[in-house]
Amino acid sequence: MASYLPRVVDTELDALLPSLPAISLEGPKGVGKTETAKRRAATVYAMDAQGDRELLQADPDRLNRAPTPILVDEWQREPGVWDLVRRSVDADPRAARFLLTGSATPTQAPTHSGAGRIVGVRMRPMSLAERGLCQPTVSLAALLAGGQLPVEGTAHLRLVDYAEEIVRSGFPAIRALTPRARRAQLDGYLARIVERDFPEQGHLVRRPATLRAWLAAYASASATTSAYNVILDAATPGDSDKPAKTTTIGYRDVLTQLWLLDPVPGWSPGRSAFSRLGQAPKHHLADPALAARLLRADVPALLDDSAPGPAVPRKGSLLGALFESLVTLSVRTYAQAAEAGVHHLRTRDGDHEVDLIVERDDLRVVAFEVKLAPSVSDADVAHLTWLRNRLGPDLIDAAVITTGRHAYRRPDGIAVIPAGLLGP
Repeated sequence: MASYLPRVVDTELDALLPSLPAISLEGPKGVGKTETAKRRAATVYAMDAQGDRELLQADPDRLNRAPTPILVDEWQREPGVWDLVRRSVDADPRAARFLLTGSATPTQAPTHSGAGRIVGVRMRPMSLAERGLCQPTVSLAALLAGGQLPVEGTAHLRLVDYAEEIVRSGFPAIRALTPRARRAQLDGYLARIVERDFPEQGHLVRRPATLRAWLAAYASASATTSAYNVILDAATPGDSDKPAKTTTIGYRDVLTQLWLLDPVPGWSPGRSAFSRLGQAPKHHLADPALAARLLRADVPALLDDSAPGPAVPRKGSLLGALFESLVTLSVRTYAQAAEAGVHHLRTRDGDHEVDLIVERDDLRVVAFEVKLAPSVSDADVAHLTWLRNRLGPDLIDAAVITTGRHAYRRPDGIAVIPAGLLGP
């Protein structure tokens, strides 16, 4: 606990727990859910520990007697506990009674969704702001509040530093390791997905090498809207005996249940006069370090674009794609804390694209372009200018996220923000 690094989700839990009876903290293994939840718990039952499972199976009423808040860790290992918590909340709806953490959506679904009783909160790997690389000077919440506030600050991060952060990982226990140990841990994490997590989700993997190749192809498709048949072709080049479509859909479904795929949905504006917007998701893995490891891309390979993994057609380099994944991970973390949704915009003809659309409940938005460059030209803001002309006052603010050093506003009002300076 002494080495715990504060997370953005801490502020969400501090705001929600005093008013809600039960919160489910959800995300992939290794993001820090257990440590974050333990800091608020008076009682802990770990469902990946046989003794605790047997205890609750023998005496479910312990959930009504134990000191609160009660943490039920890895609840999906004993799915029936979800209904026990729901019924306990029905009987006693006082706030701050339960925290649940889960690393997968169980195949044996609870009999009730928990809607109205158990509120889900997503936890992702560490954002750039949470990694303590430099002090953020531009707040996403402030941008969403409007007013075109001044944008300023200086970052000491260079391109190589962002490449290092991609491979270093946002999983707290992994990023603290030496490079060799980190690679071994990421390999073990990926092996567990194929060898243990898939079977635990009820999905028998008959061809593990094909699943691993599909994962690598998906990693290569990071920050693209590539069709799934394109990903499959990249995973099985020259293979006439390709997996059936149902097989690859199964891969996608299980990886989603494990919170390992984190695609950004296409934007469907609620009141704006747009037509022919593409709705294909933009692909991202939960942590860009997983993508880099699947593609055997270390820092030198990212910098000279020589990673040996499968290639999915994309604009620009793999480093550019994974830098966008890193920025997207960070923006989604900050946007969730600000109660905003995140989408991407792409017209169906591909004439206009905006990497990230952060939308408030009132449908007004802040738009971001992500550029793997230290400086910004007029060409780099062309899509943002187009969007501003289309949205008018519904575009609260617009910015380009860069690898540069200085944050500022251009004369046209569009902000330029080094990725390390953007925070919640």
